[in-house]
Amino acid sequence: MSGIYESKLRALLESAGIAVGGGNPWDITVNDPRFYKRVVTESHLGIGESYMDGWWDCPALDQFFYRVLRSRLDTKVSQATRALGNILGVLVNLQKPSRAFTVGEVHYNAGNDLYEAMLDKHMLYSCGYWKDARDLDEAQENKLRLIFNKLDLAPGMRVLDIGCGWGGAARFAAEHYGVSVTGVTVSSEQKKKADELRNNLPVEVRLVDYRQLSGSFDRIYSIGMFEHVGVKNYRRFFEIARNCLKNDGLFLLHTIGSKRSSTHTDKWTHKYIFPNSMLPSARQITTAAEGQQLIEDWHAFANDYDHTLMAWHRNFEEHWPALRHAYSERFYRMWRYYLLSAAGSFRARNVQLWQILLSNNGITGDYYVPREHKKVLVKG
Repeated sequence: MSGIYESKLRALLESAGIAVGGGNPWDITVNDPRFYKRVVTESHLGIGESYMDGWWDCPALDQFFYRVLRSRLDTKVSQATRALGNILGVLVNLQKPSRAFTVGEVHYNAGNDLYEAMLDKHMLYSCGYWKDARDLDEAQENKLRLIFNKLDLAPGMRVLDIGCGWGGAARFAAEHYGVSVTGVTVSSEQKKKADELRNNLPVEVRLVDYRQLSGSFDRIYSIGMFEHVGVKNYRRFFEIARNCLKNDGLFLLHTIGSKRSSTHTDKWTHKYIFPNSMLPSARQITTAAEGQQLIEDWHAFANDYDHTLMAWHRNFEEHWPALRHAYSERFYRMWRYYLLSAAGSFRARNVQLWQILLSNNGITGDYYVPREHKKVLVKG
């Protein structure tokens, strides 16, 4: 029976130009023959866990996953598990308030030393904007300027950051655009670090679920948080954004997106990386926003996330000797699998990256949404 699984998986891999025991960087080495059955029967969970367990290796996981996903091999071995996940996502609100802090505890509290080593100097854990950028720091500052220029920030504005992470975007906005920022996170470690780095800037970070938000803000942005909201809560998310935004305000949503509507993420990602997460489709976003906010602009640049993830991976590998005392070898394999499989997924355009600009009542007058990230000088 085991030979049947091996034959099936080898044939699928060969159709994507991937060989077992081949000499290309995207070819794989199988260290345990149980690998074949585990992948065929358990799909995403099986291939991820078997890599973590050392059952197979690959010199370039990003290139391996690019070929797997570009050839749509994942859909050929995961139909049953995908259907089960969709049913669960329809029946259960995986992102209800009682579950809101789970992803913070599991993922974002993994260790500030890990994220400091991996991320840029502002500790931004989302896609950079690589146009004209020479390195990760520049790409992330480009992204911030792009967002804040789209929002037309001006000194004195009150700004809300939904999902503020370690507060890097909020501090940048306060320092370079003269605004005050209120940020919210579900990670106690993120809040702790954000408070340490505040440096007397007009930035406040709260440890609360977005559903507890109230107040009135001139501008709102949410960068890399919507992936944790869930389809059952999208309508409520846009309602909260509308209620917190002044009538003439602007809201920018920066999110990873899916090319198809779903109600769940894959089992490996749910179990090890982002519990209760899911990627929104364009249809799910527009349906949730309809009647509440108007879409002023939709900007896609998914390939930039490939570059961002590869930069994070280089940083992770470079700093691993200093980190390994605090993390296991299995964690190391899990984390590099996460970063490189995600890079391959963006490279294959299996997932998207969107910046969506919205308003409550429509922008009046002449306003052209910028695509540039030029520095804005704030007069003191």
